[in-house]
Amino acid sequence: MKNQLEITETAMEFLAEKNLSYPKIWTEEAIVFITDLHRKFESQRKILMLQRDQKQVTFDQGIMPTFQAETKAVRESNWVAGEIPKDLLDRRVEITGPVDRKMIINALNSGAKTFMADFEDSTSPTWQNLMDGQLNLIDAVNKTISYTDLAKHKSYQLNEKIATLIVRPRGLHLPEKHLLIDGNEVSGSLVDFGLYVFHNHKRLLENNSGPYFYIPKLEHYLEARWWTTVIDFTEDYLKLERGTIKVTVLIETITASFQLDEIIYELKEHIVGLNCGRWDYIFSYIKKFRKNPKFIVPDRDQVNMTSPFMNAYSNLVIQRCHKRGIHAIGGMAAQIPIKNNEEANAAAFAKVKTDKEREVRNGHDGTWVAHPDLVAIAKEIFDKGMPTPNQIHIKREYRKITEEDLIEPPIGIITENGVRKNINVGVLYLASWLNGQGAAALHNLMEDAATAEISRSQLWQWLQNKVVLDNGRNLDLTYYHELALDEFKKIKDELGEENHEKRQFPLAEKVLDRLVVNPDFVDFLTIPCYKYL
Repeated sequence: MKNQLEITETAMEFLAEKNLSYPKIWTEEAIVFITDLHRKFESQRKILMLQRDQKQVTFDQGIMPTFQAETKAVRESNWVAGEIPKDLLDRRVEITGPVDRKMIINALNSGAKTFMADFEDSTSPTWQNLMDGQLNLIDAVNKTISYTDLAKHKSYQLNEKIATLIVRPRGLHLPEKHLLIDGNEVSGSLVDFGLYVFHNHKRLLENNSGPYFYIPKLEHYLEARWWTTVIDFTEDYLKLERGTIKVTVLIETITASFQLDEIIYELKEHIVGLNCGRWDYIFSYIKKFRKNPKFIVPDRDQVNMTSPFMNAYSNLVIQRCHKRGIHAIGGMAAQIPIKNNEEANAAAFAKVKTDKEREVRNGHDGTWVAHPDLVAIAKEIFDKGMPTPNQIHIKREYRKITEEDLIEPPIGIITENGVRKNINVGVLYLASWLNGQGAAALHNLMEDAATAEISRSQLWQWLQNKVVLDNGRNLDLTYYHELALDEFKKIKDELGEENHEKRQFPLAEKVLDRLVVNPDFVDFLTIPCYKYL
């Protein structure tokens, strides 16, 4: 071990400031483990990312996704995934949020069955956010976490009964720029996954739980296979029984919905569920078919779970999950309480109620909420519609969902107001993210990177395809910049010049403009923005 450590210490370079070295996280043993993960799995991760680029070329040529012939036997044969742990059998309400200390306490105390602590879309990946998040999770697992709000003279600590903890690492596309091994950046996925499981696996098992993860943004079953090799290696390294580490996969790309059985099969010793990541799914639909004029997506507000392609995807996830013996978790209710407006608040909560009633009726085994005040609403609906811990026993084999159903274009119009709203949300979210806040309350919704991605990708798609708006005008560069400058001015007038400058809005405006007018589509807005953190 000593020789291995000496090699590792030479190979690993920390680029964060010295006062952010986090010795409790970066122990000698943890450094060895992360280095081993990097050296064994990074080269294959890069190949998988190249394969994504190659597949996009076919979409740009008008070739649409299909159920793959080479995996027909996997789809049609009878097999089931591994056993689901007791503390994951009932997941009727899941709450999600970033890994900051107060959020973790409130979420674990919220009354939800599980809490997804998020290193990805709702966390701006500053080194401090990520490493503080790891420390916070160690304290949460050890049940020693507390927080004092000096301004409010209020302290927070865990209740006796808390939610089951699940952690979402960053997606495969994101690097960790503050950490080099052998001169190369390390995968953000491996850092987030590796540090959490390394530091917490023993105590989690002592707590009659385990290392549980949400895996985001998979686009192909080979990416699921990569995760299986990482997980199997980790279990062997930490001397854990096979199947101790459990995962739920977010189905949030259009390509993944054509490979549900295959993804489950690749992870079958570890997988306990799929989740309908609805906002990223809409973003993926826009991104993958961005150059095809037959697949122009209307205003974001007109696309929801009743849109044919979204309804088909949700129902297919339920069917395939239940056939394979795992959970099908529904989508996010992003609404947050609207203070001082009872009428608007009631209308927002009524939307949540309708959405959750549809999910439990369709067969979902649980659902997501973004705010603790929504937990009781969602729980009441699932308690009434699902008296058992889940609905996995109801197979729904009668559903016939075709390739055409999964890509049916949504019907609607594109409005000037839709363009303006996308500009507004895009700038407001980017400024928040650049200031280190990955979850932003905007227009009475809790927005994260996924909804910002919808905003900027729609603007790109509409501009590049020169769509005609409801007012009869073509959206060209001149018109777009006219609207953008007007929206930028409204934000500046509301904030005041000092706050506008201090909170990085000029940079957010420049970044949004580059993303939208660039003839080459940028896969993820977080990649070019990351250099500014």
